[in-house]
Amino acid sequence: MLALERALLRGFLSAAESLEWKQGEVAAAESGSLLQLMFDGKYEAIFSNSAIQNVFSASFETEENIDTYLEKQILAYLDCSAEVDNVERQRLIFLLGVGSLQLFVQSNWTGPPVQLKLQDFFPPALLQKFCEPKMLHATILKLLVLDGESVYTLTSHPILLLIARIILVNSRHKLTSLQTLPWWTLRCVNIHQQLLEERSPELFTVAQACIKQVTEVEALFTGGESWHLAVQFHLESAYTFLFYYEYKKAKHCFNMAKDITKLQINLTGALGKRTRFQEKYVAQLILDVQRTDGFLLPHSELSPAPTPLESLTINYDLNDDTVLNEIKLADADQYQVPDLCAEELAVILGICIDFQKNNPIHKLTEEELLAFTSCLLSQPKFWAIQTSALLLRTKLEKGSTRRMERAMKQTQALADQFENTNTSVSERMKIFYCCQVPPHWAIQRQLANLLFELGCTGSALQIFEELEMWEDAVICYERAGQHGKAEEILRRELEKKETPGLYCLLGDVLKDHQYYDKAWELSRHRSARAQRSKGLLHLRNRQFRECVECFERSVQINPMQLGVWFSLGCAYIALEGYEGAAKAFQRCVTLEPDNAEAWNNLSTAYIRLKQKIKAFRTLQEALKCNYEHWQIWENYLLTSTDVGEFSEAIKAYHRLMDLREKYKDTQVLAILVRAVVDGVADRAGEVSSGLKGKLQELLGRVTSRVTNDGAIWRLYAQLYGNGENDSGEDIEKSLQYLTKAHKCEIQSSDWEKDVSSFKEVVKGAIEIAHVAIKCSKNKSNRQEALQILSSSRLNLRGLSSKAKQLFIDVTSNEVHSEIADEVTAMDNMIAELQELSNQLRDQC
Repeated sequence: MLALERALLRGFLSAAESLEWKQGEVAAAESGSLLQLMFDGKYEAIFSNSAIQNVFSASFETEENIDTYLEKQILAYLDCSAEVDNVERQRLIFLLGVGSLQLFVQSNWTGPPVQLKLQDFFPPALLQKFCEPKMLHATILKLLVLDGESVYTLTSHPILLLIARIILVNSRHKLTSLQTLPWWTLRCVNIHQQLLEERSPELFTVAQACIKQVTEVEALFTGGESWHLAVQFHLESAYTFLFYYEYKKAKHCFNMAKDITKLQINLTGALGKRTRFQEKYVAQLILDVQRTDGFLLPHSELSPAPTPLESLTINYDLNDDTVLNEIKLADADQYQVPDLCAEELAVILGICIDFQKNNPIHKLTEEELLAFTSCLLSQPKFWAIQTSALLLRTKLEKGSTRRMERAMKQTQALADQFENTNTSVSERMKIFYCCQVPPHWAIQRQLANLLFELGCTGSALQIFEELEMWEDAVICYERAGQHGKAEEILRRELEKKETPGLYCLLGDVLKDHQYYDKAWELSRHRSARAQRSKGLLHLRNRQFRECVECFERSVQINPMQLGVWFSLGCAYIALEGYEGAAKAFQRCVTLEPDNAEAWNNLSTAYIRLKQKIKAFRTLQEALKCNYEHWQIWENYLLTSTDVGEFSEAIKAYHRLMDLREKYKDTQVLAILVRAVVDGVADRAGEVSSGLKGKLQELLGRVTSRVTNDGAIWRLYAQLYGNGENDSGEDIEKSLQYLTKAHKCEIQSSDWEKDVSSFKEVVKGAIEIAHVAIKCSKNKSNRQEALQILSSSRLNLRGLSSKAKQLFIDVTSNEVHSEIADEVTAMDNMIAELQELSNQLRDQC
């Protein structure tokens, strides 16, 4: 049976397996006919099977819930059998669960649309309880709500997912004979999650348990023929982890899948032409895919056969008068991509999606992702991979004026393919679970968003209203300035049926708390969205205390709301509740480790809590996520200086100057200079004097950009010893920098009118004179020495004359007493300089 379970996971039987199966006992059993229907892609026919109809033949009690009835019938069917018959019954129920899931995927993801008649297999009493099909539909959608997160209202045939969930999730403890059950449970959970508004912690817990259980089924992955399934499992696990923000685990799974296929996947440069009129070949970014040592994967018959090209979504050419449809390489043979199988293409797509999630939105990232899509689209073989690659390309191309038209046509074609009956569902299901193809309404939503961005508001609104995506429709009306129309459409829908989601949207439009309260009551205090929206309104109104209460209630219902945790942290910071802020931002970075702003805000909370080492470490994480954010670098600079990481502070200052040309922070520079000059120990206990060279380099760079700050020039001079070193070079540089500092000071306005400022300038001039004397003694050229002394003397003489003009007592004709000492010191220094100059002249 394990061989058949493996084949079911793959979706087809190989020729050898088919022959073996027909000779086996399963083929003759009732489950055998169901299995054949599954392999043929005739999922609807499963519900016409007499054995399956027997499961739901019992009478329905009107007070029963539909999920209770279904679960009771399934468990009763499994329990009332003899031991011999039990395994067969388990197989039948398992195949019903898998078939329901596959049919649900067909009706919402792959197409073509499903025509399912519930009266053919459900008792009439059950259907009579709901006078209209819409009531049954709404009841089932309510049963699929998890962690307070609503399900998309136009989900087609949700009863199928409910049956799949009852069998594959709720009743899995009863299906002990099926070894691949946890894998199908994982698939069911992933499909369910895509219907919900936000991530569900409950589903993630089940998914993690399933991944662990599948890895423990050793028989599933043993033998050379099992590598196909191993790759698929690692890819499915990776997408699960990626969706729930577990980026490291996801990357590990993607790499495991890549290692099994022995593919070498690298972005590289190659000479090529991108435009029609380009004469020279220039470097172009491409994806180089090679097999390690020409390794060929065994058992190719167990990999899905490619779908005929005419059955795949059309890949539109660019048809631009300048840009080529694809890069024309100078040496195309050198970078020829080998003929890839389904699993290998899925691995390349997985690496691409992982790359997208772990890199910032940037023009370079877009070019790198386009290299991946070009590679994938060069081998059109499978519906799921083709659809995923085309969708990604349209998202990347919509911002380019030359590619916008193709993006529009391509998205329309992708939206239309759901209704197309030319391609069988079996072909569309190949490698489906390894590709994360979005549901068909998400593709239509992408089309509507693209139309809206192009200014086709009416067409976009029509699609949003058909899809009952009221939030998007409201955004359209709001941006178009039609606020009244947005309210009108929501009130019209509320008259038809009151739902928490619609009341929340009405609250968003009217910015009124009462509608969020109605949504909260209507959901019986289970709507995370109601509290989230109410909290955001309080946040906009700067009502932080009420905002915190709402957000806390929201995350209590669903703790996987990244945006709510972030907003909660911001509200706590506004209230100076730094412990609450630290907890909220800690949850943010746990959910999304590459959220630079959350790391930065977490460090702010730690700084306020006086946990500076923690702040320093969190800022290091923030910089890993965003290397271009100057505010994070500034926080890192201040924190590094504060904790004694002086080397990191110098690096941060350099980076800030890369990002902001005239950046300066005199206080930080003063601390760094003092640390180096005084030999202060850094955080690791190392003496900071060893950083003198690096700090000199930094100050050299700072003074080349900021030339008019006297304090920075003084710090530069201080770093060279202020003329007190024995090194002649250091004394000369000190003199040079002190002179520049002095010039900056006397260029500032009004310094001569204020006595204290004047005294500071005089003090600086006398210091220059002392250094000038030392410097002149080190000069072998007497003419240079004379020039240094004369320059200093003239400077002092000018200051002395100015003092005697500005600060003279008119009655006594004497200098004011408060500056008399400085004038005397200047006159004495002038005399000393004159005498030294005379001595030098006598020696000439």
